[in-house]
Amino acid sequence: MDEAIPILLIPGLAGSPRIYAPVMSAIWRFGPVMVASHFRDDNMDAIARRILAEAPPRFVLAGHSMGGYIAFEIMRQAPDRIMKLALINTQARPDTPEATARRRGQIARAQTGEYHTVLDELFPGFVHPSRRDDASLRQLVHEMGDDIGADAFVRQQNAIIGRADSRSTLARINCPTLVLTGDEDNTISNSLSVEMADSIRAAKLRILPDCGHLPQVEQPQATAEAMVEWLRR
Repeated sequence: MDEAIPILLIPGLAGSPRIYAPVMSAIWRFGPVMVASHFRDDNMDAIARRILAEAPPRFVLAGHSMGGYIAFEIMRQAPDRIMKLALINTQARPDTPEATARRRGQIARAQTGEYHTVLDELFPGFVHPSRRDDASLRQLVHEMGDDIGADAFVRQQNAIIGRADSRSTLARINCPTLVLTGDEDNTISNSLSVEMADSIRAAKLRILPDCGHLPQVEQPQATAEAMVEWLRR
């Protein structure tokens, strides 16, 4: 490794730096690692601008789920600053009307004291079916939710609802790109990862077996290996 590469990681909805902890020891060797704060604004444009203002001049970028939506907005605003891109269990499509309605219901409930109930209801879609009774993963989801808090969860949901359709962005991405997903992601279908990988020239698709929406904690070794390979490209 001749030169350190600044690495910027963006968590997903109600996610915190804890989600990347299992892969951190594998990637920190490549350069300084920064986890973006993505919960202070309620629209993608403002979130991306704030992250860019706090980021190094050039860096590699990894976004998980909502973090991928933010990564697309960062690519629109400052493509020349991104050296490499990782899109982890995310999609380029905007919200469907059904998804927006579901999010608005979750917002209303989070605002009336049911935030942890909402997190509990989201949990089965976050993990592989074999992990739905995994108490440690459920606790992690709640701990990350507490890191963010209900008010920030509401801001994040509003940002997700208002996000742009990024499919037209895909063909303009020229940097080495990792598209990573689980074989049974019940929150964002891995068919949407295939769609992204097929549209990005320099993309490499990895579908991890026995994995849901949280590959960093469900399959940490395989996720770390995929990210190391990406960083070495």
